[in-house]
Amino acid sequence: MKNKLENLLLNVETFIGDSKKGLPDEVFYFISKLTPLVNVDLLIKNEVGETLLTWRHDKFYGPAWHIPGGIIRFREKFGTRIQKVAINELGADIVHEEHPIAMQQCFGKDSDVRGHFISLLFLCKLKTLPTKTQFLKGEPEPGQWCWHKEAPQNMLTDQSPFIQYVNKTKPL
Repeated sequence: MKNKLENLLLNVETFIGDSKKGLPDEVFYFISKLTPLVNVDLLIKNEVGETLLTWRHDKFYGPAWHIPGGIIRFREKFGTRIQKVAINELGADIVHEEHPIAMQQCFGKDSDVRGHFISLLFLCKLKTLPTKTQFLKGEPEPGQWCWHKEAPQNMLTDQSPFIQYVNKTKPL
């Protein structure tokens, strides 16, 4: 039995390739059923204290505003993932504090896949304006961003531990 499992895992490892570049979705989802994932969340504040949130609508969390974030890759530094999240989700360059201002456990209410995160919240500010589409009116589209004076009612439930930081944290 042990040899069979070792062979299966070796095949998975071969399939993955360089894990520092990310994992195939199937492997990532499987791992997320077995262990908490560590991620960074970017609390991006402007000079008047508003928070930049992005709209998501996916099979795991449904439609909601959320704090941009991303899962740390193997042997990746916090700062590297923070910058990649800013580029990937906003098309922007940011500056951030060296240490997180909060750490929370976030649990998906109904899902075992992507259902448990150790989330590190970093205070950030934009160095460049986002190149992704800003939400202005109507119904938001996935990936759009918008400044919020306080946490909206339709904020991602799993990020509710961070509402106090959205509402009360002063900008960098």
